[in-house]
Amino acid sequence: MRHALSDILMRGEVHDDVLASHSVSVTEVRMSPDLRHATVFVKPLLGADEAEVLKALRTNTAYLQRSVASRVNTKYAAKLKFLADESFDEGSHIDRLLRAPKVAQDLRPSEEE
Repeated sequence: MRHALSDILMRGEVHDDVLASHSVSVTEVRMSPDLRHATVFVKPLLGADEAEVLKALRTNTAYLQRSVASRVNTKYAAKLKFLADESFDEGSHIDRLLRAPKVAQDLRPSEEE
Protein backbone atom coordinates (compact mmCIF):
# COMPACT_ATOMS: atom_id res chain seq x y z
CA MET A 1 0.00 0.00 0.00
CA ARG A 2 2.75 2.45 0.98
CA HIS A 3 4.81 1.65 -2.10
CA ALA A 4 1.80 1.98 -4.40
CA LEU A 5 0.89 5.40 -2.99
CA SER A 6 4.50 6.58 -3.13
CA ASP A 7 4.75 5.47 -6.75
CA ILE A 8 1.53 7.26 -7.73
CA LEU A 9 2.65 10.49 -6.08
CA MET A 10 6.22 10.25 -7.39
CA ARG A 11 5.07 9.78 -10.99
CA GLY A 12 2.70 12.75 -10.75
CA GLU A 13 -0.33 10.69 -11.70
CA VAL A 14 -2.61 12.90 -9.59
CA HIS A 15 -3.47 15.97 -11.63
CA ASP A 16 -3.27 18.54 -8.88
CA ASP A 17 -1.11 21.68 -8.94
CA VAL A 18 -0.23 21.49 -5.23
CA LEU A 19 0.83 17.84 -5.42
CA ALA A 20 2.73 18.46 -8.65
CA SER A 21 4.77 21.21 -7.02
CA HIS A 22 5.62 19.31 -3.80
CA SER A 23 7.54 16.12 -3.11
CA VAL A 24 5.50 14.05 -0.68
CA SER A 25 6.86 11.13 1.35
CA VAL A 26 4.49 8.40 2.47
CA THR A 27 6.18 7.49 5.73
CA GLU A 28 3.75 4.88 7.04
CA VAL A 29 0.42 3.22 6.28
CA ARG A 30 -1.57 1.61 9.09
CA MET A 31 -4.22 -0.82 7.94
CA SER A 32 -7.28 -1.83 9.93
CA PRO A 33 -7.54 -5.56 10.76
CA ASP A 34 -10.15 -6.08 8.03
CA LEU A 35 -8.01 -4.12 5.49
CA ARG A 36 -10.92 -1.82 4.63
CA HIS A 37 -9.38 1.33 6.13
CA ALA A 38 -5.90 2.74 5.82
CA THR A 39 -4.41 5.65 7.71
CA VAL A 40 -1.69 7.17 5.57
CA PHE A 41 0.99 9.28 7.23
CA VAL A 42 2.64 11.75 4.87
CA LYS A 43 5.30 14.41 5.09
CA PRO A 44 6.04 16.99 2.39
CA LEU A 45 9.72 17.55 1.66
CA LEU A 46 11.15 19.81 4.39
CA GLY A 47 7.65 20.08 5.89
CA ALA A 48 6.79 22.87 3.46
CA ASP A 49 3.09 23.75 3.00
CA GLU A 50 1.96 20.71 4.97
CA ALA A 51 -1.64 21.95 5.35
CA GLU A 52 -1.98 22.60 1.61
CA VAL A 53 -0.57 19.19 0.72
CA LEU A 54 -2.92 17.42 3.13
CA LYS A 55 -5.88 19.33 1.70
CA ALA A 56 -4.87 18.34 -1.85
CA LEU A 57 -4.49 14.68 -0.85
CA ARG A 58 -7.88 14.69 0.85
CA THR A 59 -9.45 16.34 -2.20
CA ASN A 60 -8.03 13.60 -4.45
CA THR A 61 -8.77 10.70 -2.09
CA ALA A 62 -11.25 9.00 -4.46
CA TYR A 63 -8.73 8.96 -7.32
CA LEU A 64 -5.97 7.69 -5.04
CA GLN A 65 -8.23 4.93 -3.63
CA ARG A 66 -9.04 3.72 -7.16
CA SER A 67 -5.41 3.86 -8.25
CA VAL A 68 -4.17 1.96 -5.20
CA ALA A 69 -6.94 -0.63 -5.53
CA SER A 70 -5.89 -1.35 -9.12
CA ARG A 71 -2.25 -1.90 -8.02
CA VAL A 72 -2.78 -3.74 -4.75
CA ASN A 73 -4.63 -7.02 -4.97
CA THR A 74 -7.09 -6.95 -2.06
CA LYS A 75 -10.72 -7.96 -1.80
CA TYR A 76 -11.86 -4.41 -1.00
CA ALA A 77 -10.53 -1.00 -1.95
CA ALA A 78 -9.29 0.51 1.30
CA LYS A 79 -10.69 3.86 2.39
CA LEU A 80 -7.73 6.21 2.74
CA LYS A 81 -7.34 8.76 5.51
CA PHE A 82 -4.41 11.16 5.24
CA LEU A 83 -2.63 12.55 8.30
CA ALA A 84 0.56 14.53 8.77
CA ASP A 85 3.44 12.49 10.15
CA GLU A 86 4.54 14.13 13.38
CA SER A 87 7.20 11.56 14.27
CA PHE A 88 10.01 13.63 12.71
CA ASP A 89 9.01 16.64 14.81
CA GLU A 90 8.85 14.49 17.95
CA GLY A 91 12.29 13.04 17.20
CA SER A 92 13.76 16.51 16.73
CA HIS A 93 12.18 17.65 19.99
CA ILE A 94 13.66 14.71 21.92
CA ASP A 95 17.06 15.36 20.33
CA ARG A 96 16.93 19.02 21.41
CA LEU A 97 16.01 17.96 24.95
CA LEU A 98 18.91 15.53 25.13
CA ARG A 99 21.34 18.19 23.95
CA ALA A 100 20.10 20.80 26.45
CA PRO A 101 22.80 21.98 28.90
CA LYS A 102 20.89 20.72 31.96
CA VAL A 103 20.73 17.21 30.53
CA ALA A 104 24.31 17.30 29.21
CA GLN A 105 25.67 18.04 32.69
CA ASP A 106 24.01 14.87 33.99
CA LEU A 107 25.61 12.83 31.24
CA ARG A 108 29.16 13.89 32.03
CA PRO A 109 31.17 11.41 34.14
CA SER A 110 31.29 12.43 37.75
CA GLU A 111 34.58 13.02 39.59
CA GLU A 112 33.88 10.12 41.93
CA GLU A 113 33.99 7.56 39.13
